[in-house]
Amino acid sequence: MIEILQGYPDDVVAIAGKGVISAEDYRSVLIPAVEKALERHRKVRLLYRIGPDCTGFEPGAMWEDFRVGVEHLTRWNRVAVVTDTEWIRHTMSAIGFLIPIDIRIFSLAESDAARDWVTAD
Repeated sequence: MIEILQGYPDDVVAIAGKGVISAEDYRSVLIPAVEKALERHRKVRLLYRIGPDCTGFEPGAMWEDFRVGVEHLTRWNRVAVVTDTEWIRHTMSAIGFLIPIDIRIFSLAESDAARDWVTAD
């Protein structure tokens, strides 16, 4: 499941992945939140926390993640990924080299630094 995190500026979509994340989670939670933010702002920021309570992704979830990223490619200001899951860290590092988005990967211990970075002007 994807949970919207509260207490962030209006141009920041902050989410946490918990349990098993499905394509439907992207379609019903993340994508509407991003589209709502884009109605109010030219560019948005994303903070995506994936902690030990996230147990995996259903087939199709990664496709939805990729699709929302590419669909709004020029409208992302910056993206902070907060996780200790190695395969996600490596995947996001590789994606960061391929697309023109400011992506930074933080460990869970660096959660405060991730918040500071993604909300900084």
